[in-house]
Amino acid sequence: MMSDKVLYEKDGRIARIILNRPEVLNAIDDEVPALLSQAVARADADDGVHLSILSGVGRGFSSGYELNFDPEGDPLSYMPQDMPWDPMKDYASMWRNTEYFMSLWRAMKPVICKVHGFALAGGSDIALCADMTFMAENARIGYMPARVWGCPTTAMWVYRLGPEKAKRMLFTGDAVTGKEAEEMGLILKAAPEDDLDREVEAMAERMAGVPINQLAMQKMVINQAIEATGLMQTQRLATLFDGITRHSPEGIAFKNRVEGVGWRQAVQERDNGTYDWTKDRPINKAD
Repeated sequence: MMSDKVLYEKDGRIARIILNRPEVLNAIDDEVPALLSQAVARADADDGVHLSILSGVGRGFSSGYELNFDPEGDPLSYMPQDMPWDPMKDYASMWRNTEYFMSLWRAMKPVICKVHGFALAGGSDIALCADMTFMAENARIGYMPARVWGCPTTAMWVYRLGPEKAKRMLFTGDAVTGKEAEEMGLILKAAPEDDLDREVEAMAERMAGVPINQLAMQKMVINQAIEATGLMQTQRLATLFDGITRHSPEGIAFKNRVEGVGWRQAVQERDNGTYDWTKDRPINKAD
């Protein structure tokens, strides 16, 4: 690979795929999804690798998509277009990323995701595409842009949680701890932060003793049961909606608010529910 944004290491029968942008909290730019997919393909092509462990360096797994509102900065394909916008241009970019994330799901060999710190917004999309997800008990996972300016394109929330619990998460945009995520069935297991590596390694070593063809067949059968429900159609709809959320009147209001008061304040207003994006003004409790 031509970039060190995603690292690949082979450790016996285990491939280690590592998000490596700690200076921006492992944020996702236009290169990371393709690099992630390339690393997964590399593990799949290696006859000596039985499974992969996906993790991130630094303070957390991933903070989600890198957002650059500086008009002088490098353009990112998923940032809002000038109005009127071309929905198919936006869809093409985001669908490509969805497919790259889903390389974890479609890989012949299993992928375990290890989350410390946080897996937020687009970072949660990546974590939930893995076959198994482990989290530190104090780590946090959520898709806060569900409140405004986003729709999780992989739609894995509903396939892991079922409809009611998925609605609980996406109607609020809340982030929950690893312990809460385990209790609701979003992830396989939460462990104390100091024990997270040990728990993941124990599972990986147990799986590494299974022949590759056995692992592949079990994964294919289980995934087929999910895919038969219309997973791809759901993801296409979610990807279209994701573009709409960033170009709706409320989405444009959020973008303008970020440009006016800064990213930190706008996100706090979004996550705390203190701004009315339809009226484009702070919420007046008298309304």
